[in-house]
Amino acid sequence: MYSDALNPFEKKTALSLSLVFSLRMLGLFMIMPVFAIYGQDLTGYSPMWVGIAIGAYGLTQALLQIPAGMLSDKIGRRPVIYGGLLIFAIGSLIAGFSESVYGVTLGRALQGCGAIASAILALAADNTREQQRSKAMGMIGVSIGLAFTVSMVVGPILAPFIGLHGLFFITAAGAIFGIFIIYFLVPNTANIKAPKGETIAIPSLIASLIKKPELLRLNLGIFILHLSLTAIFITLPIQLLQMKLPANEHWQVYLPALLISFILIVPMLIISAKKQKNKHFYLFSIGLMALSLLTMAFSHHSLSVMFFAILLFFTAFNFLEASLPAFISMLSPAGTKGTAMGIYSTCQFSGAFMGGVIGGISYRLFGHSGLFLCLTVLMIVWFLLSLKMQNPSKIKTFTFSNPTITQQKAVQLKRQLSALSGTLEVAITLNEQTVYIKANTQIFQPQQAKLILEDS
Repeated sequence: MYSDALNPFEKKTALSLSLVFSLRMLGLFMIMPVFAIYGQDLTGYSPMWVGIAIGAYGLTQALLQIPAGMLSDKIGRRPVIYGGLLIFAIGSLIAGFSESVYGVTLGRALQGCGAIASAILALAADNTREQQRSKAMGMIGVSIGLAFTVSMVVGPILAPFIGLHGLFFITAAGAIFGIFIIYFLVPNTANIKAPKGETIAIPSLIASLIKKPELLRLNLGIFILHLSLTAIFITLPIQLLQMKLPANEHWQVYLPALLISFILIVPMLIISAKKQKNKHFYLFSIGLMALSLLTMAFSHHSLSVMFFAILLFFTAFNFLEASLPAFISMLSPAGTKGTAMGIYSTCQFSGAFMGGVIGGISYRLFGHSGLFLCLTVLMIVWFLLSLKMQNPSKIKTFTFSNPTITQQKAVQLKRQLSALSGTLEVAITLNEQTVYIKANTQIFQPQQAKLILEDS
């Protein structure tokens, strides 16, 4: 009997992997709201190095994200995750013991070498049924948002007592704890093994997907989004200090802004999906982010105005962060989601690194206001490039396995499946004996496709 819920094994997999993912992201995010303040005691401190140190993990993540995912397909998900968490812990310890900004930057870069995101998502996909896979991925996605929220609170609260060194030591402990979670809690049951095209980047597809205009716009979007997130924390903590808000009370600004932003984006996500207004809210959020950055540029003396600007920023950021992966999934060709998401993640982490570099340079040349104005210009460019974006509707890729597909059958199957109402694209991989159907969920009936496959 079909159950529209995660079974106990799937639930345990999703929860434990979400915890591992959130522990890792908490360690990466926790220094963002405090490094510009508490890093001043490090040898070599400068706004430029603040940006590079905050964003350094993004460079190594970007370089290793796709290779690590492909390696997990060859030697297994768990060995890659174990190795990545161990490297992440070593990088945290190097940063924690360092007395210079250069050593911290080296540690942050080494943290990024533990690029396990693709392997974790692939393991989650492997251990869940296709119809439940999106729920498991959604739980992991929520854990990332929660980790970011907690880090904005925990970092400013703990830093006055344990300093940057202590934050890095906590991060290292979290990574070691993650290894134990994977070993003892993630079910080591019969592996469902999701089709490779849905989870792992395929090298032969990368070049063609990079050139696709729709995906290119979205990849550029996530690049600019994370560039902006990293860049604002080069100066925002300092500005809050200048507004007479002590460092250990910065969480009192971040937490309410984040909580209210989560409340605001819920109706935005619901309306955009139900009313098929994805593009409209997408453009609105980019404009909202531009407005927030412009407001930050001219709110040097008013804490209430700065709070309002931060609220707008987090509202736009959280909506875009939640929407962009879904848009990639909707608009990527059938059977290429793993590759499309690999490119997307690479652009995301590249943006985090470039945010540190460009943010540091902008701050050094133009000061607080100049940095925010540079980011505002980037948002306007993103908005203009997105005007021609296709409006993602309720599109989904359905995956079917059929162990009897031959070359001759594949041609006939593709013709029959393409004729079904709502079908947008059909892709068949003979080596995996898998059929991918990209379709409009409002029209397409999966049962009809199953009948055709069963009769073939």
